[in-house]
Amino acid sequence: MNKQLLLKLHRWISLTFALPLLVIIVTGLILSFEPMAQVAAVKPGSVDPARVVALIKQYDPDGKARGIAINPTAQHLTLQGRPGTELDMATGAAADKPVTGSVFQWARTTHEHLIGIEGLTTISTIGMIVIMIIGILMGLPRLRNTLSGWHKGAAWFTLPLILLSPLTGLLLDPSNSFFSTPPAATRSITLPEAVSLVAKDHDLATVNMIGTRGGRMMARIIEGDELRAYAVTADGLSALPRNWVRLLHEGNWSLIGSTANVAISVVLLTLLITGVLIWTQRRLRRPKRTRDPQAKPAIASSVIS
Repeated sequence: MNKQLLLKLHRWISLTFALPLLVIIVTGLILSFEPMAQVAAVKPGSVDPARVVALIKQYDPDGKARGIAINPTAQHLTLQGRPGTELDMATGAAADKPVTGSVFQWARTTHEHLIGIEGLTTISTIGMIVIMIIGILMGLPRLRNTLSGWHKGAAWFTLPLILLSPLTGLLLDPSNSFFSTPPAATRSITLPEAVSLVAKDHDLATVNMIGTRGGRMMARIIEGDELRAYAVTADGLSALPRNWVRLLHEGNWSLIGSTANVAISVVLLTLLITGVLIWTQRRLRRPKRTRDPQAKPAIASSVIS
């Protein structure tokens, strides 16, 4: 395919999706720090299982909550599925300063449901992949010490990583584990029962979430610097196969993963900004080029006269 045509496609698709991609990349950069914050928040022995079970029964007597999230640092318990139910585990009252409105939750909501337009995140992610494929088809760049040279060099040298990020985002199934088998038919358990079962084998300070996902009760637990998923049944806990699509996209497989996600987000943000700057510079130069042909006849006529 003609290289000039590829360049135009690359440029105009990038400009079309520039704003939604900027939001996706910036929120992705913020979320890259979340695994580090989760590991740092673990305070062994700081969460009392009996207290958690009592609060669930008190604030969710009809069992409508779909799960809980625990913040051991703030000593907050969030009942998912019951809006506004964020509890202070020390006092047992609704939290005066809820942390569910934190920057991480805002970033996740915005990242997954871009400005409330259904499907815009998916379409923009596909657009990002198309931009990268077109960049590959244009061939290896000539590396020069210019803005365009650095833009092309950064894209090519980090290509596997920056391509992996939108691909895993597109493949990510938010309902359950990518490689897991369908849930086996077992006796359903209540949320308080699930908390008690998890607490038998794990410190609740390491628990990120307990709740219903994909038709089964699950728990996400921090083990070392990895976030592991477990199925919770009446018989106890069983580790689920690692969902590598989710782990790679979110960086929850280790602190190396979250650090890599920070670097990927920075590169993507740099490519987006430099791409727009390159286009802007070319647009500003264009009027000068169009005036040059008009200026030459005027100079020639003055010389003749």
